[in-house]
Amino acid sequence: MYTWTKRGLVFEPARHGVGGWMQHSALTPTPYRLNSETIRVYAGFRDAQGVSRIGYVDVLADDPTVVLRVSAEPVLDIGRDGCFDDNGMILGDLVDAPGGLHMFYVGFQRVAKAKFLAFTGLALSRDGGESFQRLQETPILERAPGRSTIAAVHSAMWENDRWRLWYAVGDDWEQIGGEPYPRYHIRYLETHSLAEMPLEDNVCLLPRGTEYRIGRPRVYRMDGRYVMYFTRGNVTGEYFPGLAYSNDGVHWERHDEALGLALSADGWDSRTLCYPALIRQGDSWLMFYNGNDMGVDGFGVAQAPAVPVDGAVHVHA
Repeated sequence: MYTWTKRGLVFEPARHGVGGWMQHSALTPTPYRLNSETIRVYAGFRDAQGVSRIGYVDVLADDPTVVLRVSAEPVLDIGRDGCFDDNGMILGDLVDAPGGLHMFYVGFQRVAKAKFLAFTGLALSRDGGESFQRLQETPILERAPGRSTIAAVHSAMWENDRWRLWYAVGDDWEQIGGEPYPRYHIRYLETHSLAEMPLEDNVCLLPRGTEYRIGRPRVYRMDGRYVMYFTRGNVTGEYFPGLAYSNDGVHWERHDEALGLALSADGWDSRTLCYPALIRQGDSWLMFYNGNDMGVDGFGVAQAPAVPVDGAVHVHA
């Protein structure tokens, strides 16, 4: 769809980290337009124990390689002991909707007989994204048949007085080299109220070939259709984005060959590339993404020219 030009590693915890809660990694970087001059990239930053908390990095909109500000404290800290998000969280999505700025996030919990559980929480900001407060201490998208271990919302739209949610669901584990890795795929549901999640949903994408997981769906409206960027993993260790198109946001066709992005020859994104999230900036698209080891070195950015169809581009970003 686009040919992306890499602009390099933007945020490095080793250079820009602001405290013990931000020792390494910047997981699932998710851009949000703060104003005409600033793009705020929310992410999950890990401490020395690997527990992630949500913070942000402000970058210059006209040159997203320039870091303007890093949050001194988490905008959302881990949950209370015993809650679903007591062992860290990553970003799902940010949506301005009635009631405030909605943050969908994925909370992690360690349990005795599985590697982890991952379910979706919701927090609201009424101060422009400087801080967020949980709506509740329990997940908004809970366990159900087919999603016993993972139900992780990564894309949300508020359209025509209803929520449209795309998320990863997991139910079992793939053994690779004697270690368990989560199996998951992408599903969709819609609801008029986040307090009333239906059990009925639709399968969007399933793993194929040697893949055992396909997730982190990021859905946008581009040129009159829905476009999904996602991340796929296979049993040989590949972890790389894919691309799919849809006319209705429910039924999808994969076109991974159209991604327009490749691994670098060396450096921070030479072995894996994952979790792309887009935002429109002027006559370009910006893609924020993670590299090796799911973002241990931070996050980078790539850029592509936006080519409008019939003079307009429709986007959720």
